[in-house]
Amino acid sequence: MIATATALKLLESHADWWSLAGLGTPVGEDTVNWLAPPPIVASAAEAQRKIAPASLDQRPSAPSPAPAAQTPQKPMAPIIMPTTWDEFQAWLATGTNVPGTQWHHSRILPSGAQAAAAMILSLTPEIGDHDSGALHSGAEGKLLDAMLRAIGLTRGDCYLASLALTRPPGGRLETSDLDALTPLLWHHLRLAQPRRLVILGMDLARILASTDLASARGQLLFINHDGVNVEAVAIQHPLLLLDRPARKAAAWDSLKRLAQG
Repeated sequence: MIATATALKLLESHADWWSLAGLGTPVGEDTVNWLAPPPIVASAAEAQRKIAPASLDQRPSAPSPAPAAQTPQKPMAPIIMPTTWDEFQAWLATGTNVPGTQWHHSRILPSGAQAAAAMILSLTPEIGDHDSGALHSGAEGKLLDAMLRAIGLTRGDCYLASLALTRPPGGRLETSDLDALTPLLWHHLRLAQPRRLVILGMDLARILASTDLASARGQLLFINHDGVNVEAVAIQHPLLLLDRPARKAAAWDSLKRLAQG
């Protein structure tokens, strides 16, 4: 009896073990390869991408419209400048198309007479000149006066002018500004008819004499304009000479050469 009870318990235990092993689970008639690796199941996001329509940024974009043809800009007409001295001076003072007048509300006009003993030509007015209304009105003007006295001239003997009548930001003229002002420079020189010319600064030396200040030291330059040779020298601007006194010697060499003729 005991043996029968023990045997029944062993049978139940075996039955439970096979049930846990899956023997009690209904199966189909098809054979299954239990040693094959499990199939790869796509993630939910991947499955969604497979069935979702393409997003807007993945769809082919519509072809961009061809750019509209640009109308070529017409070249600016040359400025018509007065051909007489008085009309030219009036145009510099009030003309609406004078190059180099766009940076300040007040223009620093030339001073002196036509056919002066010397024309002192600078690139732009200085900052203080817009307050005083005259060129070379600050400390550099006092130095210029001393330099002129050293060669037997006074400010009253000279015609003082600047290429631009107003001072641009930083005091520098861009290449486009110089290109616009160059015709005005030559026209101004033609009407001024100075007997001698003092060129202040590198930019003007390059425009008028195609040289640099180092090469022009102690040299008498000849500015050929309309068949007339004007004696000239090119020196550093007096404002720069105040800042770098060692360069005064080069300026003096050139001014002496101009005085000797």
